[in-house]
This record gives sequence, C-alpha cells and structure tokens, in this order.
Amino acid sequence: MNKLMQYQQLGQSDLQVSTLSLGCMSFHDQETGRGLIHTALDHGINFFDTADLYDRGENEKILGQVLKGKRKEVIIATKVGNQWREDGSGWDWNPSKAYIKSAVKDSLRRLQTDYIDLYQLHGGTIDDPIEETIEAFEELKNEGWIRHYGISSIRPNVIREFGEKSNIVSNMMQYSLLDRRPEEFALDFLAEKGISVLVRGGLAKGLLANKPARAYLAHTLETVQDTQQALAALKGSHGLAGHLALAYCWRHPAVASTVVGASSTTQLIENIEAIKAHPINDTTFHQLAAISPLLNYENHR
Repeated sequence: MNKLMQYQQLGQSDLQVSTLSLGCMSFHDQETGRGLIHTALDHGINFFDTADLYDRGENEKILGQVLKGKRKEVIIATKVGNQWREDGSGWDWNPSKAYIKSAVKDSLRRLQTDYIDLYQLHGGTIDDPIEETIEAFEELKNEGWIRHYGISSIRPNVIREFGEKSNIVSNMMQYSLLDRRPEEFALDFLAEKGISVLVRGGLAKGLLANKPARAYLAHTLETVQDTQQALAALKGSHGLAGHLALAYCWRHPAVASTVVGASSTTQLIENIEAIKAHPINDTTFHQLAAISPLLNYENHR
C-alpha cells in the first residue's frame, strides 16, 4: 500500500477503507476509467464507489472490467433503489425487498464479481417500507451476495431510523465547509452508533478548490467568496485550499473516508496530496469552522 495513504475501519465492519476514495460517477468510457482507477490504486486508494443508476449500469461495467483480476485488493461499493423505466425516460424510487434482491444480481453481473463489499440504499424517505428494506439487505448479507450494507442519505429522520433499526456500517452524505448541516445532528449520532460517514461533496463542486464563486445552497455569492478568501488565507503549509477543505471533513471521528471524483489523473493526484494536510489541529479546525455559516436542515427532520 502507498505509504502516504491512511486507512480507517468502516463502522463495525471488517473493511479498512482508504481515507480518500474514488467516486466513479464521472467515468463515461473505459479508457478514462482505467487511467483514473490505476492512478488511484498506485496511490493507495482501495475504495471505489459507484451506483447502478450511473449511465444505466454502464458505470458498474467499467469499474468491473478495470478491476478484474484485482478483486481481493479492493473494496467495491455500489448503490440501489433507483429503478430505470423500461422506456428509458427516467427512473423511479423503489426501496422494496423484491427490487433490491433482484437488482443486486444485475450489479454483480455488471461488476463481474460474486459479492459486493458495501451495498448502499441510494436515497430514501421516512415513508419508505424501512423494515422491508432492512430485511432485504440482511438476507443478501446472510446469503453471501454482500458483505455489508449502508445508506446514502442526508435526511435526519431517515438516518435516525436506519441507525436505530438496522446494522448499517456507513452513511454516505454531503458534507463540506459550505455544507455543515451534518454537524447539527448526523455526525455525532452516527459516531455514537459506531456507523461511519463516507463524505461526498467535500469540495462543494469545486468551490473550495479552484472554481469561481457562485451561490451554493443557502449561501449567497458573497458568502461563498468570503469563505474562499478565508480558506486561501488559512491554507499556510497545507498546500492547496482544497487540501485544507478536505482535512476539515476528516476532522470528525465519524468520518472514515472522503469520496472524490476526478476528470483527470492530474486532478486525482492533486486530491490525493490532501492526505498530507491531515490531520489538522484544534486551532485550525475552529478557524475553519468560523469562516462559513452553519446551515441547518429545514426538512425531513
């Protein structure tokens, strides 16, 4: 394994995931995917996240083909719950037991593997048949098709239900200096339950890296500009502003890994270099927390 990379236990599972992992959603062809995946592997990344939704399953196919022959070296995560319509016009939410147990077979075939390390519910609402959904994942685990399961949700009421009722080992959720909503409830709750957070959106769509400022969530253009300027002033020896932004996400003990996408190997290596900025001390953490207003969840409480 790469000496720079660090690894964390995922929840109460036996999975040790790289603290920076690769989100595969941007792969649209095998050549691009191959270059990024091999670069990730060369730098110690062992966790790869995709979903059956992405490119109607083509994303899983690319990941499966490139990782063929390296299966025991990697941790593959995919997601379920968004069912494509037969006419291709879009997808519908389907968290039913029957669909989950059927969809996993298609994901396994596309990924060219006989098991999935982490199978995640790709969304969800409090009105879903949650007990039935949990039953589906538990059966898949007992049958050996999946090793562990988790959810991908930012909704406090959904997180609370699964945290209390299921054996999820992880929750993937959006979290960054420009989206600190998880700090209100989710991070501490999940840490208490021994459930790991997989961070997505840690760079706020590039706004905390090098993209021009624009309004983001409830933040105005001016607030985003102020945050960018303050982040740049604080970066000091941490390299790039984006490195410090990712280090902020890693600071909470619930966070096991940040999932980043990349459009080029250069961009991916730049993100990997953020490991050098981790961990940050208490002073830097509080300075960072002070530069961006804390938002709260308004719905799904």
